Amino acid sequence: MATFKKLPSGKWQAQIARNGIRRSSSFSTKREAQDWAAREEYLALNSEQPKSAATLKDAFDRYAHEESPKRRGVRWERIRLQKLSRDEIAQKRLSELQPSDFAKWRDSRLSEVSPGTVRREMELMSSVLNTAKREWGFIEQSPMHGVRKPLPPPPRDRRVAEGEIEALIEAAGTDLTKATARAVHAFRFAIETAMRAGEVVGLTGDTVDCAIRVATLPETKNGTSRQVPLSRAALDLLNALPETDGPLFGLTSQQVDALFRKARDKAKIKDLKFHDSRHEAITRLSKKLDVLSLARTVGHKDIKMLMIYYNETAEELAQRLD
Repeated sequence: MATFKKLPSGKWQAQIARNGIRRSSSFSTKREAQDWAAREEYLALNSEQPKSAATLKDAFDRYAHEESPKRRGVRWERIRLQKLSRDEIAQKRLSELQPSDFAKWRDSRLSEVSPGTVRREMELMSSVLNTAKREWGFIEQSPMHGVRKPLPPPPRDRRVAEGEIEALIEAAGTDLTKATARAVHAFRFAIETAMRAGEVVGLTGDTVDCAIRVATLPETKNGTSRQVPLSRAALDLLNALPETDGPLFGLTSQQVDALFRKARDKAKIKDLKFHDSRHEAITRLSKKLDVLSLARTVGHKDIKMLMIYYNETAEELAQRLD
């Protein structure tokens, strides 16, 4: 089992003892020590396992320990891998798996969840099998090669009506000391900036410079930092928040999502998600910024991605022609 000890130097020492193997190492943070220990324990338990005997579950477990920590969504990826590990297909040896096994799994899964979910799960399994092939040498070719994935769902084109914003404010209230009111306030801020929910709730006094009207996002969904220009309306929304030493909105991503849905349902608004604010924001910003400036503002490296979120109506375009 693994043990952890904080050293006088401030570093964390991790020690493992498994199958007669003892190892130790020191790290700057306890989280790094825990990740190392989990990986080393897995290797100690499975190092003698013949490649031909490795199951798909073994590949899922190793991927979760070695590859998932390299990604920002490590927690959710590990949860998905754990769920997939309980499936019947995961008990099969990698050397025995055939494309027909995954086609059968796909068809069965489609009767349970949406095509989008199945597609994401298949993409994750494909990544695991490609790593098993290229990095670990478990297989010579991925048994998923050539297996059709469900077609991606059409992109959402939900816009936010002005009356819906007023209804949300009425449902949540205007007292920003209340979490539900701040969740709707965050939605309004997202419409002004095209920032994602996780980026909005991560803002602090240190990452917002009101003098030059710029919010700095140290790490975004694509793994890079980004600076977001702030409109005067966006600054007004920030200045209305209660003072705090922590995150400006005082909410986590999970809280803002749940509280927004609570306000939406109370307002009796149908089919509106927090992320629809990004569609609305990009469509509005497209009237003010050129394509390259818009892509830089919202963090799209591929300009084609803008078309997924740009949802200006033909009626609006007609009015701009006059």
